[in-house]
Amino acid sequence: MNMNRGRGTRQRLVVIGGDAAGMSAASQARRMKGAADLEIVAFERGDFSSYSACGIPYWVGGDVAGRDELIARTPEEHRARDIDLRMRTEVVEIDPAGQRVRARDVDSGAESWTPYDDLVIATGARPVRPDLPGADAPGVHGVQSLGDGQALLDTLARTRGRRAVVVGAGYIGVEMAEALIKRGYEVTVVNRGEEPMSTLDPDMGRLVHEAMAGLGITMVDGAEVTEIRTGDDGRVRAVVTEDAEYPADVVVLGIGVRPETTLAREAGLPLGGHQGLLTDLAMRVRGHGNIWAGGDCVEVLDLVSGQERHIALGTHANKHGQVIGTNVGGGYATFPGVVGTAVSKVCDLEIARTGLREKDARRAGLQYVTATVESTSRAGYYPGSSPMTVKILAERRTGRLLGVQIVGREGAAKRVDIAAVALTAGMTVERMTALDLGYAPPFSPVWDPVLVAARKAAKAVSASA
Repeated sequence: MNMNRGRGTRQRLVVIGGDAAGMSAASQARRMKGAADLEIVAFERGDFSSYSACGIPYWVGGDVAGRDELIARTPEEHRARDIDLRMRTEVVEIDPAGQRVRARDVDSGAESWTPYDDLVIATGARPVRPDLPGADAPGVHGVQSLGDGQALLDTLARTRGRRAVVVGAGYIGVEMAEALIKRGYEVTVVNRGEEPMSTLDPDMGRLVHEAMAGLGITMVDGAEVTEIRTGDDGRVRAVVTEDAEYPADVVVLGIGVRPETTLAREAGLPLGGHQGLLTDLAMRVRGHGNIWAGGDCVEVLDLVSGQERHIALGTHANKHGQVIGTNVGGGYATFPGVVGTAVSKVCDLEIARTGLREKDARRAGLQYVTATVESTSRAGYYPGSSPMTVKILAERRTGRLLGVQIVGREGAAKRVDIAAVALTAGMTVERMTALDLGYAPPFSPVWDPVLVAARKAAKAVSASA
């Protein structure tokens, strides 16, 4: 039953979250339907809308001149497009049965209910904070929002010491380590994993470790943090593991993120094994015809393994928003899933992966072969050629491509897009070797490194038959 018919025939879309997925959905719905047919109300608990969280490490490191460079569209620009974006207003309850949300003004504490015809949940993700003594002490920072980035910069500006400890060595951890090095800090990275970048297999992660150590970053792998120690003033002064203590004037948590689905859970909406919202291909929350969800708060289908995954990336969030906005606006669109493509860098070292790691393949019950090659970004005789390492996983017997990892210098990372397309198309490594890729000495050897690895993987598949 529609509880909101008293408003007449005008449809109301309510959006929770004013960043990539939420505002992409709102903007696309507005393009599909005019203000006379669709009212859009969006709530954002923070101070900023439609910004690039992926750019925060580069802002902290000084590569991006200022915070405003990361903002794609301000609240005023959204409002000029007939989207009622209410900043510093936090939704604290979803009532699916009553088709309404309860929101609280962050500054005044005033609360009110807003009814909806369609609801978009785009609450994003939150940084993982370890349940340890001192984890909430002044000087300890997670980095997920623009507000987080500003808080970290404020701390750096007033901190006299120059010792930084980064806890965790995933994408955020390694990027923040680089940013702090650029800020002139003495950086230690404490990582519980065997090697940095757990999104890679350990043999490829070792290459990242060596490169980071070469930059002067102290790498501590296989270490479990037991305490973040504070001084008499209550501020952080050290990170403690089972075996050692690392002095720190500032600590950055790079442990990763979790879906922010507290509201959804309390409302009884379906969550997956990673605690992300579960949706259908149209990004509609399963079992709820007028509730949609997208961005870092959802789980998505892995097209390679066939399992649900949580992947927090702005590329997916924007696509989710486009799909939701199209469907709410009366059109039709779907989001079929992902292959898990991601790229990063530490100074001049480029890191890329797509598809499955070895442990992902084992978890999915797949038998596989691997092939690793070392090649160059350009023809060996052409100036500026740099080395890269490519690792491929292929399914035993069938030869189906399962995953690719690349670590190298300039020209390495974006080669992973070749593999991403091949994965999406369900290609075998044998078929990949015939791909008609562009060639000229300034761009590639005659045999592109990805194809060299595919050819070696094809031989391994044949040998395993």
